[in-house]
Amino acid sequence: MMLASIQKPAIALLATVLFSAWTFSPAWQSKFVTISKNGSLKYIPDEKGNIIPDFSQVGYYQGNKSIPDIAVVATVSPAETGSSEAIIQAAIEEVAKRTPDKNGYRGAILLKKGLYQIPGSIKIRSSGIVLRGEGDETILVAQGNDKRALINVSGAGSAKELPDTRVAVTDEYIPTGSHSLKVQSAKGLVTGDKIMVFRPGTDAWIKDLQMDRIEERSGTKQWQAKEYDFAFERVITKIDGDLISIDNPIVMPMEKKYGGAFVYKYDFKGRISQVGIENLQCRSDYTSDTAEDHSWTAVQFDKIENGFVRNVTSRYFSFGCVSLQDEAKFITVDHCRCLDPKSVITGSRRYSFNNNGQMNLVLNCHSENARHDFVTGARARGPNVFYNSTAIKTNADIGPHHRWAMGTLFDNITTDGEINVQDRGNWGSGHGWAGVTQVVWNCTAKRVAVQSPWASGKNYCIGLKGEKYEGRLAGRPDGEWEGQNQPGLEPASLYKAQLKR
Repeated sequence: MMLASIQKPAIALLATVLFSAWTFSPAWQSKFVTISKNGSLKYIPDEKGNIIPDFSQVGYYQGNKSIPDIAVVATVSPAETGSSEAIIQAAIEEVAKRTPDKNGYRGAILLKKGLYQIPGSIKIRSSGIVLRGEGDETILVAQGNDKRALINVSGAGSAKELPDTRVAVTDEYIPTGSHSLKVQSAKGLVTGDKIMVFRPGTDAWIKDLQMDRIEERSGTKQWQAKEYDFAFERVITKIDGDLISIDNPIVMPMEKKYGGAFVYKYDFKGRISQVGIENLQCRSDYTSDTAEDHSWTAVQFDKIENGFVRNVTSRYFSFGCVSLQDEAKFITVDHCRCLDPKSVITGSRRYSFNNNGQMNLVLNCHSENARHDFVTGARARGPNVFYNSTAIKTNADIGPHHRWAMGTLFDNITTDGEINVQDRGNWGSGHGWAGVTQVVWNCTAKRVAVQSPWASGKNYCIGLKGEKYEGRLAGRPDGEWEGQNQPGLEPASLYKAQLKR
């Protein structure tokens, strides 16, 4: 009894000391990004000029506009019996006929509180429409056994290169973080042009990454150069002779020895814009905890720019709450929750907040019992940001999932599982190097692996609270680690500091 009476005060004192040490530890700054006396950020280049890029120009209107509250122009209540799908879809089609206002919005459709049975999908194919509920008491239920998105927002077509606009970039090496590049001729280009910065895949690049010799197992596919042509959407902000400046940074080095880069103008006539989903709950019917013959995704966006999903809760889906597909850009996902997924716990399931697009922002979100809570897919072209979000009861890891995602910031992510940026080897059909210019900033996790690829850039882990481990495959180059388990990192959020710019 005397021992116990001594132990309790001692444990309490130790906890107090540890808490005090953590709370009042001195502030420190990264050697890669420092705060100048005037409050601006200073980026420290490496020997090749690469810096951690600016991630602030992402999300709805590049963070330059707040998500608006759009006036209601139609109100819908649930059907008294049976399906409500036709009622909602009819309201969407009616609002789609309206003339957009000066800001590009046709109006909001208010779904009153209640239970809406949806045997198929709610589809939004026109710009300027907001689908709004009255909170968690507006419940859309995906019925039936089809593996589909409950709410599917998408335009049509794809980005098309404009004829006779392609011009070569003359730089031998364009470093990560750069906002400018030299072209053979800027004739025909003007400020405000939408362009693609195109980087071709080459056999030499695949070889130097060692992705042509992934350890074989059944189904393994070695990387093929033709599958790694990258087209980054940018806007010209300035032209000075043959030097053009762009709105968002280069997120991986572009080198002549790997094919260099090109610029061309494009259009995307079928892409829609300014669509929002907000203030509602999505559920899927299911038959068991491992059932998969039901709806997979609550909200899916593709072929859209400047859209948003906010205050949406999903329950019982096999894949996730929000999935942003390849041609979704400038999308903000804010204050959403992915709860109680129902599926077998294995590959291609439980990706709570999935991003395959460009310049998208996921913030203030929460995930439970998923596999990959905050994740990018193959060839995701950044910059992209996951900020101030949490995951518990996780069954796999957070991070770039496979096949070379570029330019992602994981900022103040807290998980009881893992965050990994690594060579995933022969997982899947040959995941290989998951990504480059992946920045893990002031995150908390059980354990973390951050490796840098053999070629074409670095990955960073700065201010981690958690364990470092070597990852799935030993012998890979270590990432840039700094300040592990050292509290007091300033700025506490890189994204927020960059946003102030």
